Amino acid sequence: MGHVSIRAQASFSDPFVLQLAESLEDSLSASPSSASSSTLSSSLPLQRIRESSAETLISTPWPSRKDEPFRFTDTSFIRYSQIEPVSTQKRNSEILDNLTETQFPNAVIIDGFVSNLTIGPSDLPDGVYFGSYSGLPDELTNRVSEFIGNFDSGDLFWSINGVGAPDLTVIYVPAGCKVDNSIHLRYFSGETGDRESKRLPVSNPRVFVLVEEGGEIGIVEEFVGIDEEGFYWTNPVLEVVVLKNAKVEHSYLQKESMAAAHIKWTFVRQEAESEYELVEVSTGGRLGRHNVHVQQLGPDTLTELTTFHMCVNDQTLDLHSRIVLDHPRGCSRQIHKCIVAHSSGQAVFDGNVRARGIDLETARRALISSFGSEVIEKFPNRVIRDQARNHVKCLL
Repeated sequence: MGHVSIRAQASFSDPFVLQLAESLEDSLSASPSSASSSTLSSSLPLQRIRESSAETLISTPWPSRKDEPFRFTDTSFIRYSQIEPVSTQKRNSEILDNLTETQFPNAVIIDGFVSNLTIGPSDLPDGVYFGSYSGLPDELTNRVSEFIGNFDSGDLFWSINGVGAPDLTVIYVPAGCKVDNSIHLRYFSGETGDRESKRLPVSNPRVFVLVEEGGEIGIVEEFVGIDEEGFYWTNPVLEVVVLKNAKVEHSYLQKESMAAAHIKWTFVRQEAESEYELVEVSTGGRLGRHNVHVQQLGPDTLTELTTFHMCVNDQTLDLHSRIVLDHPRGCSRQIHKCIVAHSSGQAVFDGNVRARGIDLETARRALISSFGSEVIEKFPNRVIRDQARNHVKCLL
């Protein structure tokens, strides 16, 4: 892939963030696959993500405890490590060799690359696609590209993934198709660093899911630590688009090394009458943070988040969720449970809902009307009360 010109726009950058972004950019440019013109033309959405993320990074400092979203989450051990991009030319075949046949999921993703697929087109319903964006059939490329990169910006770590993602894995479900068996993604960090030298390899896996109207699918994400004390940073992003009357069941199991950092973004957009369900269990990582942002884009939409975090070591496990319900009869249910079983462990939960369910102008009129109604209701005469109330409504 070509450079995204971070250096040329860097006059207001945090020097550390700029250096990290440049190293990610250089590591991708050095990859033999990035020089292929066919790869470039078939990965334009990923290039757009890189460019927009680079623009965000040049004005975003590394977060500190003074920043509200990170008030209880200390990321300094990442900040003061020697962060290095994983080598895109090193595929850890030992991981695949050590997996028995019964352990293989549908896909093994190592350092952001799909390194093994045990499911092919013949194993999926007609029209379902699962694989790299570059392998999309021509008839699907434009359709999928409509939605890629159209999400609201996340934080610094979202943008780091955008600059550093080496590939884009796509799951596509056509209209009315119900996929009976869940697609299982198992993620590994093939390269680990060293705690004494503080060399911290970072990987940036990225997956995009599009479920057309009336489609249904289950997705399992499993993040596995090969070595209990492996020193690495996994920085994944999952984007999900659930169109009208479609359904996604998302299972997420995070059991990284106890010395690792794991910072994940899950961004979901739901259209009318759709359903998205997340079930999460997180137990790994010296620092584990999951940012879940869900936006309901139509009425009669259901969002369910059920999560469990358990700290059994010197860990910080953090869940930041945000659900936006802007339409009538939007519904959300959320359960979060956590156990801290270590004296130095810490669990953080920050859940945000802004539930309006009506358009902005109606909401504004209702607020103004209710603001004055406290006085209007003091009129002892019911006729006068009604006249005053109706007069205010007419003015609004």
